[in-house]
Amino acid sequence: MSASTDAVPAGRTVLGHPRGLFTLFFTEMWERFTYYGMRALLVLFLVDAVANGGFGLDDKTATAIYGLYTAAVYLVALPGGWIADRLLGAQRAVWWGGILIMIGTTLLAVAVGPPSFYTGLVVIILGVGLLKPNISAIVAELYPEGGGRRDAGFTVFYMGINLGAFIGPLITAWLAQAYGWGAGFFSAAVGMAIGLTQFHFTKHHLLGAGAEPHYRADEDGALVRKRGWRWVVGSVVVLGAVIAAGFAGVLPFDPVTLATGTTFVIVAMASAFFAYLLFFAGLDGVERRRIVVVLVLFIACALFWSGFEQAGSSLNLFAERYTDRMIDSFGFEIPAGWFQSLNPIFILLFAPMFSALWVTLARRNLDPSAPAKFAFGLILMGLGFLVMVEASHLVASGNKVLPYWLIFTYLLHTFGELCLSPVGLSSVTKLAPQRFVGQIMGLWFLATSLGNLFAGLIAGEFDADNVAAMPGQYLQIVMFSVIAGVVLLLIARPVQKLAGGVR
Repeated sequence: MSASTDAVPAGRTVLGHPRGLFTLFFTEMWERFTYYGMRALLVLFLVDAVANGGFGLDDKTATAIYGLYTAAVYLVALPGGWIADRLLGAQRAVWWGGILIMIGTTLLAVAVGPPSFYTGLVVIILGVGLLKPNISAIVAELYPEGGGRRDAGFTVFYMGINLGAFIGPLITAWLAQAYGWGAGFFSAAVGMAIGLTQFHFTKHHLLGAGAEPHYRADEDGALVRKRGWRWVVGSVVVLGAVIAAGFAGVLPFDPVTLATGTTFVIVAMASAFFAYLLFFAGLDGVERRRIVVVLVLFIACALFWSGFEQAGSSLNLFAERYTDRMIDSFGFEIPAGWFQSLNPIFILLFAPMFSALWVTLARRNLDPSAPAKFAFGLILMGLGFLVMVEASHLVASGNKVLPYWLIFTYLLHTFGELCLSPVGLSSVTKLAPQRFVGQIMGLWFLATSLGNLFAGLIAGEFDADNVAAMPGQYLQIVMFSVIAGVVLLLIARPVQKLAGGVR
């Protein structure tokens, strides 16, 4: 690598990078601790009996709420990035996003009924939308020279994400089981408070990265910010009015209907934007062909997350109801939420191996194309659900199953994620026409959001009163995933040719 690529910018020391990086590492670790810890509890809390402190909802409603929540987190990342770029700057966006997350999880802990609880979920969604996209932007700003230093920085940062996601469910689920749902949710709020405290006292190591919005502080920039704040305030007022009308019964709120309707809206938005890019955006032939590749990857991405995100919904309920979690020798029952820690620890263990595999194959000119890797991801996800087919057969015969069924399922799903997820963002940034990169990255978030909505709706089809249907339902997911993966694998070569040399 050339010296110019890794040169340290003026005014920054070599030590400044790792110190600032670890500020962000621990901030994101605690944010993921909070988010994944709360997420591990959400469906279980919603379906738990009122006498136990839950809401006593049916599975269909609870999983639809879960799907709406996880989908909304990705949708609001788009305006969250816009607010940081034009109004707050990334550092302040991270700070205020963390404040909102802490307030939201506290509302979950002290909620006395659905209105305060659902308000807490909305507040968390807004907070994650501010924090998540912008903390990654600060990591990039720490290394404006790019090159291997930035790649290494993001690798360390990615470890923080998964470390927090691993620890969060372990602590929150144990506290919820031992001391009640409120204790579990409150521990998530405490985690975010720790992250914020650490960020406040160490943000000087960021050396100004992300401190200011990208607009200049002149009259034009001030006008842009003034108009922008009007839009933000107006949007928050409208959102608050809609929530209040829903709680008052003026607007009917049916989570299943809302999730279904939102799914159609997102599909329509994505279809319209792809049509615009292909026919009205003035792209040349090479660019249009590359957009076709993005479209194929978009569909595969949404299909993958619709299965993968069963983790927090149907598979979480399977762990709670049908898995023998008792360790007799210790007289201890494993909390169902602990299974949510399997994916992040598997990522920490196996991501280096997958990276080494791709590098080794590339040296031999055998590195699979992005469509082929997406196909492998879908097939591996389907194989994971094939394990659940056999496990659900045992459940249908009246038995509880041992934890290794879920462990093996999550392992295969993680292998699928490692084939698909790291490749997606990289491929899309390369395929997108330069003048549309930001918009197409926003479109990519729509694929994940759409997959999460599908996941909630699919999970709602599992009926606790009809366990005999479970094997057939899991088998449908297997067939759909594997067939989609095989079809994508068969067309991978012609699709890759459309990329025009981009890998």
